Amino acid sequence: MSKFILSCCSTADLTKEHFEKINVRYICFHYELDGVEHADDLGQSIPFDEFYKKMAEGAMTKTSQVNAEEYKEYFEGFLKEGYDVLHVCLSSGISGTVNSANIARDMLADEYPDRKIYVVDSLGASSGYGLIMDTLASLRDEGKTIDELYSWVEEHKLELHHWFFSTDLTFYIRGGRISKTAGAIGSILNICPLLNMDNLGRLIPRYKIRGRKKVITEIVKRMEENAQDGHDYSGKCFISQSACYEDARAVADLVEAKFPKLNGRVEINSIGTTIGSHTGPGTVALFFWGGMRTE
Repeated sequence: MSKFILSCCSTADLTKEHFEKINVRYICFHYELDGVEHADDLGQSIPFDEFYKKMAEGAMTKTSQVNAEEYKEYFEGFLKEGYDVLHVCLSSGISGTVNSANIARDMLADEYPDRKIYVVDSLGASSGYGLIMDTLASLRDEGKTIDELYSWVEEHKLELHHWFFSTDLTFYIRGGRISKTAGAIGSILNICPLLNMDNLGRLIPRYKIRGRKKVITEIVKRMEENAQDGHDYSGKCFISQSACYEDARAVADLVEAKFPKLNGRVEINSIGTTIGSHTGPGTVALFFWGGMRTE
């Protein structure tokens, strides 16, 4: 059996310790905070609470994806050591990084004709994309080959559901996802948009929910409607949050009460600095396995 590396981007929003535990490698995106560039390194250089505090105080953020040359150097390090690579990218619906990874793969093909580099568009983001990586690691540990894992993830990636809500519209307005007029009205009415990822990996507003308590209930209802085996769901459930742990904990408590057969407790992670640069503080995202996303 050939040696291979499971790999992704830092935007999968698991902790450094989690990545190490499941033996998954990652390459870091980049972001700017008030004009100073940093690596999106899972909160190692700038802790997440400090990052979101600065955003709330008005700091400006800007993000940049991994470019083809960075991917080439990253992949080549594994190829030189005799490893094949299965790399899963942040959704093409919100980033062009999969194109950069494909360019790097093609650049290396002639130089390493006996090595494999599989590039996968996750059509996912944050800890939902992280849940895909966690599952792939488990399947690898059960003995699946790189070819089997590539086939599996391409077949099943749209079964990973992503639901998001935000209690703070500031950064959705700043990023143009919500108009200033709609944002002003929404803030006055205490509207919390509930969004999900469609089958093209795009973040789509689905519902306008009034009030924090109501949106917490509604996001869990989406899991009740869509989770594999309904309330008998026995897979893992991940949550990511941006400086609103209490809201995330409220969602997790409700999920654990509704789904007694969960595989372990709900895991709560932080939304990383790349995705968080666009959401700002106040976002909670819920991830679980369900039926195929078709729209």
